[in-house]
Amino acid sequence: MTLTAHSLGSCSLLCRAASHSRQSARHPSELSVGAGRRASHRVARKSLVDYSLTSLNQTRAFVQSVRSQQRRQVRTACAIVTAQAGQKYDYDLVIIGAGVGGHGAAMHAIESGLKVAVIEGHDIGGTCVNRGCVPSKALLAASGRVRDMKNAHHLKSIGITVSNVEFERQPIADHANQLAANIQQNLKRSLEGLGVDILVGSAKLTGPHSIKYNLPGRVDVGGEVTAKDIMIATGSVPFVPPGIPIDGKTVFTSDHALKLDWIPKWIAIIGSGYIGLEFSDVYTALGSEVTFIEAMDKLMPGFDSEIAKLAQRVLVNPRHIDWHTGVLATKVTPGVPGVKPVVIELTDVKTKEKVDEIEVDACLVATGRAPYTHGLNLGVVGVETDRRGFVPVNDKMQVLDGKGKTVPHLYCIGDANGKYMLAHAASAQGISAVENMCGREHVLDHNTVPAACFTHPEVSFVGTTEEQARETAQKNGYGDKVAVVKTSFKANSKALAEKESDGMAKMIYRKDTGDILGVHIFGLHAADLIHEASNAMATHQRVQDIKFNVHAHPTLSEVLDELFKQAHLEKVDRPDAKPAAAQKMPQEARV
Repeated sequence: MTLTAHSLGSCSLLCRAASHSRQSARHPSELSVGAGRRASHRVARKSLVDYSLTSLNQTRAFVQSVRSQQRRQVRTACAIVTAQAGQKYDYDLVIIGAGVGGHGAAMHAIESGLKVAVIEGHDIGGTCVNRGCVPSKALLAASGRVRDMKNAHHLKSIGITVSNVEFERQPIADHANQLAANIQQNLKRSLEGLGVDILVGSAKLTGPHSIKYNLPGRVDVGGEVTAKDIMIATGSVPFVPPGIPIDGKTVFTSDHALKLDWIPKWIAIIGSGYIGLEFSDVYTALGSEVTFIEAMDKLMPGFDSEIAKLAQRVLVNPRHIDWHTGVLATKVTPGVPGVKPVVIELTDVKTKEKVDEIEVDACLVATGRAPYTHGLNLGVVGVETDRRGFVPVNDKMQVLDGKGKTVPHLYCIGDANGKYMLAHAASAQGISAVENMCGREHVLDHNTVPAACFTHPEVSFVGTTEEQARETAQKNGYGDKVAVVKTSFKANSKALAEKESDGMAKMIYRKDTGDILGVHIFGLHAADLIHEASNAMATHQRVQDIKFNVHAHPTLSEVLDELFKQAHLEKVDRPDAKPAAAQKMPQEARV
């Protein structure tokens, strides 16, 4: 709570009132000392309550007044273009898709004073809430508990003995499904509560400012609306390579796997990126054996090489996991659960020759995602998707036509544009797009958007890998200025207390300027720790700006503290000891 001069003065008045009451109670003219004290206490309490309520109401009224004024100012700014054009639309903004990206954009648009509608033909919350981030974390949470409780050696090291650890598959699956349903309803209520119209149906453009929507086979659902601005936020679907038939039983994508209909004894996972790694964590914790099939020549090819090697030693090697790298699953034949195995033919990536054939109980296809942009009728505004289906956009999320020119009043965010296929990136893009359509120029720096893989322990990163940073530096003539610092979780008191000290963190930076190029973490709660680094990068803070920050002890945050303090810089300007904002802050505000 922040104390202002007004509130401090109020406290002083109340104290003096209470003191006066106590002094009056001691006066011999009162009926009795005890009665006088009780009476004065009642007066003081009543005075305190009355004054506090009055002060609280005044504060609320003031805050509401300020917020109303801000909204009026923003609404006026956003309405200028419409007023100048002299046109009227059903909405200021219509968003096609109500996933995390569309939801974030709608919330920000309402805050900016716009009249907003979202059109959703499937589930509010999109892939993340219903078939991705959210239910997968429920499965990881439950399976992670099972793994921890079955790790007798670890538990014994901290004085705990557990026997006969069992789990039930269906309640775990129900937990994931119920979590998704709850959050879906929360998102829907939040939109409705703010006045966002939710239109049900699949949408397509019919003109620069018009959209038609309907549901196949339903004559009672649908319509056509107009909007000054239109935002595409249709997300993505699992990508399935050619030659792999999906039956949803023995050969399936993450959409099916999240239902956890059964737990195969042996499952092949095609792809060792985020999705594949997380599901390997779930399945091995619940007793499955896993085989990775990876087209690249190493596992976890998208991660920093050093982090990937350590992660493999912890997440793969000690578990019931084997792998084939440098191969493609060129033919997959579905089986029958418990009766007939899935047959997978493996082909060498370089020679294109068949090198192996394996039989497993099930096969999870985790080869990434493809944009869901089919049926939008983009041609009506002169827009063509690329060969993979992504909608071309510029840095302001404005859609580009076939000649590379911006299409007025049309934006595209999230997985549909392919810039960074993460839910929180989609939300950030949506907010950025709203800023731009309201005349407040904004460009999202995707290099500062963090990413995480929620294995046990977790992997997270922001910025470039060491390999990428050094390659870029060589091309741009500052190759000798790139430096790297590292620290281990084994040096962290909190991690040692938890007996979870496997892990490391590393930072890539420029020692001549202090610019942070990338931070990578593997270890306990890495997904939570990364945000200090990503926010520092997003706000253009350098190593010399943050290395003197104080972190509570003992906490895992000290892992990053060690990174920042270890960084060696060439002679660079240090920031002032006290930022200008702190110097001007009144004393009462810092109480």
